[in-house]
Amino acid sequence: MDASNAENLPIFIRIANGVKDHILMGNVEEGGKLPSTPQLAKTYEINIATVNRAYNILVDEGIVFKKRGIGMFVAEGAVEKLIAERRAAFKENYIAAALREARLLRYSIEDLQQIVAEVFEQQSPQNE
Repeated sequence: MDASNAENLPIFIRIANGVKDHILMGNVEEGGKLPSTPQLAKTYEINIATVNRAYNILVDEGIVFKKRGIGMFVAEGAVEKLIAERRAAFKENYIAAALREARLLRYSIEDLQQIVAEVFEQQSPQNE
């Protein structure tokens, strides 16, 4: 999803996506405790009900689980599930779209392999 679409999403979806990013970046491990609902509400200066709605989405997706009276925690297998979800979206939203454009521009598979190799090398940590 690109940033222009992200700002059009409801705040509870953006918060849920932010928590997913937080998990994928390794900021909290599977089984680890997430920020409390009041903490997130204060951080984002929003209503607690909005944060609850975001967390409920994540619970429904099996990404987090709730321990009554204790808080929200990252579910076992959440990282693998998120990676699979993001890879599928990446393939459809970016790769498929890029290949449709590449066909129009008459790129060969060899051309595309060369382009990918060049861009990948330019973005390697040594070049940053």
